[in-house]
Amino acid sequence: MTKAYKDREFINSAAARPLRLLSEYIEPRDRFERFGVNRALIFWGSARIRPNAADSVDERADYYAEARELAARMARWTMDKHPRGERFVICTGGGPGIMEAANRGAADVDIELSMGLGIDLPNEQGLNDYVSDALNLDFHYFFMRKFWFMNVARALIVFPGGFGTMDELFEMLTLIQTRRQESMPVILFGGHFWRRLINFDVFLELGLIAPEDVDLCRIVDTVDEAETLLTDRLGAT
Repeated sequence: MTKAYKDREFINSAAARPLRLLSEYIEPRDRFERFGVNRALIFWGSARIRPNAADSVDERADYYAEARELAARMARWTMDKHPRGERFVICTGGGPGIMEAANRGAADVDIELSMGLGIDLPNEQGLNDYVSDALNLDFHYFFMRKFWFMNVARALIVFPGGFGTMDELFEMLTLIQTRRQESMPVILFGGHFWRRLINFDVFLELGLIAPEDVDLCRIVDTVDEAETLLTDRLGAT
């Protein structure tokens, strides 16, 4: 006789999907409570951007180095300003590219501030080496992963990326626009990329968004500018 919760075939079956979903809600909640994680700076961006300008989507920028530097600065800032248990963790999707860069920047300061919400994808090489073992989570369901991103997010920093990055960005903007998510800084890093890709003014001209929706996110080009925006907005929290 095998107890149902020990029956691997049953647990992985379609009938047990609700149990798997519930586990991806309960286990992260328990872990965050145990390790005092209640707010995070979310870094999103392409897994394909590598640590040199020649391999970047913009030859004039080294997005990997800039993501690493910004994450390190924000980690130092929260270490200086906030007691343990109230610090902002640096949270990414846990993979390579921009995600690795941000986790690496956090780990340069204190690896306990480096969190990864990973997921198995065909074009990514698993979790990067700069995520704290305690805050290394692996999800199966995209929507549960997004739920936890948004549950702990207090700011969103988005570097150039592909479909996955756009999906995450626009879902977050939708939640803020519809007041399902509290307002927070949303920073689009790399004006050359973002202005070529998205003309937010067109949404406004066609009456598809309200004038105030244009201000839901800010485009920046430098680490200094991003750091100032973040610390100014988050300084009182």
